[in-house]
Amino acid sequence: MRRDKHAKIVATLGPASDDRATIRALFDAGADVFRLNFSHGRHEDHRRRLEIVRGIEAEVGRPIGVLLDLQGPKLRIGSFADGAVALVEGQPFKLDLDATAPGSIDRVALPHPEIFAALETGTELLLDDGRLRLRVERFGGDFAETVVLVGGTLSDRKGVNVPGVVLPLSALTDKDRADLAFGLSLGVDWVALSFVQRPEDIVEVRALVGERAAIVAKLEKPAAIASLDAIVAEADAVMVARGDLGVEMQAAQVPSIQKRIVGACRRAGKPVIVATQMLESMVSAPVPTRAEASDVATAIYEGADAVMLSAESASGRWPVQAVRMMSSIVAQTEADPHYRAAIDASRGEPRALAADAVGLAMRHVTGLLQAVATVAYTSSGYSALRMARERPAAPILGMTPRLQTARRLALVWGVHAVLCHEVESVAEMSELACRTTRTEGFGLAGQTVVISAGMPFGASGTTNLLRIAQVA
Repeated sequence: MRRDKHAKIVATLGPASDDRATIRALFDAGADVFRLNFSHGRHEDHRRRLEIVRGIEAEVGRPIGVLLDLQGPKLRIGSFADGAVALVEGQPFKLDLDATAPGSIDRVALPHPEIFAALETGTELLLDDGRLRLRVERFGGDFAETVVLVGGTLSDRKGVNVPGVVLPLSALTDKDRADLAFGLSLGVDWVALSFVQRPEDIVEVRALVGERAAIVAKLEKPAAIASLDAIVAEADAVMVARGDLGVEMQAAQVPSIQKRIVGACRRAGKPVIVATQMLESMVSAPVPTRAEASDVATAIYEGADAVMLSAESASGRWPVQAVRMMSSIVAQTEADPHYRAAIDASRGEPRALAADAVGLAMRHVTGLLQAVATVAYTSSGYSALRMARERPAAPILGMTPRLQTARRLALVWGVHAVLCHEVESVAEMSELACRTTRTEGFGLAGQTVVISAGMPFGASGTTNLLRIAQVA
């Protein structure tokens, strides 16, 4: 089943997309990867949805990726005696560790000693997704005396953000560890880590995951942006989590941060997902706003590997229509002649490595010979990733003998993943590549394909071969 687009679509599953018919319709409409959001739902719900996805995968004969999204730490205040208080600008307000005493107009519990340990005089605290803002005037190990900068109604258990501060806190909670173990037992392909602040957070989760899944770093905190290149280098992919970024940073900064993250991932050859509120109005309406359509198109022009739907496909009234609309926007954007110019202009310089040299040559040869497809024969997915980094004009067939690799490649720009048998020679690989190009609908007899691989076969990260062949 060939897609008419290069960028991929990640669709979140939830109550609105809970049955087999709807999930199949989401796939048919253009979803390439399904997200299981472990901030919501029971383990049994996620198990059932994943089993449905695997059944559809077997039915259509196309690898489908599954992404487990961990909730991460949730920092919240305690409760109030009357359920809520109205804070006004300029008033003092205290936060402390006393969770036994109900909150009042003067104070409330903040049961997170890690926050107090990281405070400095002048630190700003954001409450309720940034609707209220406090400035720290005096603090200790178990309290913070603040003044209200932006007031409003503050009710029970609202969230707390501490922008610009690296909190001494693991990105993995006990709940995350249990969810991770469960998801890995199901065989998820990608694990998205929330609350990433530094590269060490990726190292911590990789020690638990090993080779069983690839890791997506969700960038939603200013501290992560400060360590952007190091985090990109450590992760297997990155998500631009614009919702929380827009809370901890000024909204006007988010577009430039998005562009910076996408650029860093493009240079590194790592997949990047742009997420949050892309078609938000389609939660309740059958069509998006013009601004939302432009938002999706902007991510595509920048060269994002994937765009993601959250509530639109998980709990909205129009889940299938949302995927279909996003697929249409992606396809039409990629058909714009300015798209290719934008992609070429944003390509980073290759490194002095064999894999990058092969990728660069592949792109030039593909354009010169008008090849109908580029073929990456890959065990680990590395050759396909280096091809995708170059954003060639022709589709990429990611041929692999490993189902796990094929499913992971479902997230990667331009890659049509195909499961195949192990090959033992270059001649056998070339014949298989040409036959697959024809059977998958990418080329006809006599047309040219460009093939990359690593020798010896099966060794990860050894892309060192470029071959030109004609479809028989």
